[in-house]
Amino acid sequence: MLTHPDTLPERERLKLKSVLAGCPELDAFTRHVRAFGNMLTQLQGDQLPQWIKAVRADDLPSLHTFANGLERDLAAVTAGLTLPWSSGTVEGHVNRIKMIKRQTYGRAGFGLLMKRVLLAS
Repeated sequence: MLTHPDTLPERERLKLKSVLAGCPELDAFTRHVRAFGNMLTQLQGDQLPQWIKAVRADDLPSLHTFANGLERDLAAVTAGLTLPWSSGTVEGHVNRIKMIKRQTYGRAGFGLLMKRVLLAS
């Protein structure tokens, strides 16, 4: 369900089609997940309110919880789904620094951590 249908082998696509035909809730869930994935990859954040409305129309509690979380900061989520900028590089650096910090097992102070980060660059 999470894989784009065009990348699935024919056998898998047929299996998925038969499973979805037998379970309308799973079919609705799959449609919503694919629509959200399309919004994400095509930077179509302006469609988010309509997507949330469509999710609420179906009886899918797990997606309702997800939609509630999105609505808590709708402006930020819409911007993230619309704007071309990404914080991925920054997140990568934060992850790298946390890994270096974990390697000291909490015994090193800020001075040593700073030296290790600078030397690792």
